Amino acid sequence: MDKTVLKIGELATRSGLTVRALHHYDSIGLLTPSARADSGYRLYNSADVARLHHIQALRKFGMSLSDIATFLASPDAPFADIVAQQIAALDQQIKQASALREQLSRLQQQMSGDGDPALEDWLGTLEHMKLYEQYFTPDELRRLPFWQQDARRNAKWRTMTAELKSMMMRGVPPDSEEASMLAQRWMETLERDTGNDLEFAMRMTAMLQQQKDAGENSPISEKIQQYMYLSQAFTARKMAIYAKYLTEEEMQQLRTTSAKPSIESTALYLNLQRQMENGVPPEDPASQALAREWQQLIRDRIGDSPGLQARIDLAHDNEPELLKGTWVNQATVDYIRKAVAACTSI
Repeated sequence: MDKTVLKIGELATRSGLTVRALHHYDSIGLLTPSARADSGYRLYNSADVARLHHIQALRKFGMSLSDIATFLASPDAPFADIVAQQIAALDQQIKQASALREQLSRLQQQMSGDGDPALEDWLGTLEHMKLYEQYFTPDELRRLPFWQQDARRNAKWRTMTAELKSMMMRGVPPDSEEASMLAQRWMETLERDTGNDLEFAMRMTAMLQQQKDAGENSPISEKIQQYMYLSQAFTARKMAIYAKYLTEEEMQQLRTTSAKPSIESTALYLNLQRQMENGVPPEDPASQALAREWQQLIRDRIGDSPGLQARIDLAHDNEPELLKGTWVNQATVDYIRKAVAACTSI
């Protein structure tokens, strides 16, 4: 007799199953013992134990007993594939558990120092986290300043947020020097903390704008109010710099066009930036086509005035602060100018 033969009670104890369960497996033909003792006891050999291992592994996948029977009835059942799937499922569970731990850790940090958080505080923070997860991948979320486990960085953002809330509560106008200075510092910090990635920043803007249009409730509405306040303050600061170079009539035109959505111009800018980063010369036909689109877009926004465009270019050359906090870099601006100049010379 095979030395590995086990009686049903022994197998139940070793496998963590009940004798009743093994009886059921036998009754439906899923696991029939290879032999019986003279006394009638069921006896299980090594092959039976191996089959039971397969059954238990498949059960952990949620497979029904009938499906398991069908699967094991196949002479070439790809059990190795099932094991690989089980490992992948465990990896996914570990990943989800790690993500949940990170969320709870952030939630704990956000709630610390304020006493016992109210239910609305917990729900509000969870709603905020859920909102951002709809728009960004886990890797991208880690680049967001309030998602990062960095004590110094988080302290800096908490300080600026407190300043912003104070200004709004005191009714400080967005076009004031105090508000514009904070907006400039805020945008430059955000630009740096998001890796100067314009496409990433535009998705953040689109997210907030979409939530604003949808009339989201607190705490999202508070974030939208802060965003709108900062946008107005940041724009006011830029306008004050342009005013040193443009007439009042030109400033009025610029204020009107600056208030319009710039998705199209941003897309064009990103395409031209990719051309530059890929080493494509400004004179390349593809770059020229993009440059002509850029010229038309500028005409649509500020009119066909070479003088006005020249004064705006002069402002950009003399005032590096105009580009700070905008995710626009001087190298791409120079590339666009060369591409436009090449178009004009043709």
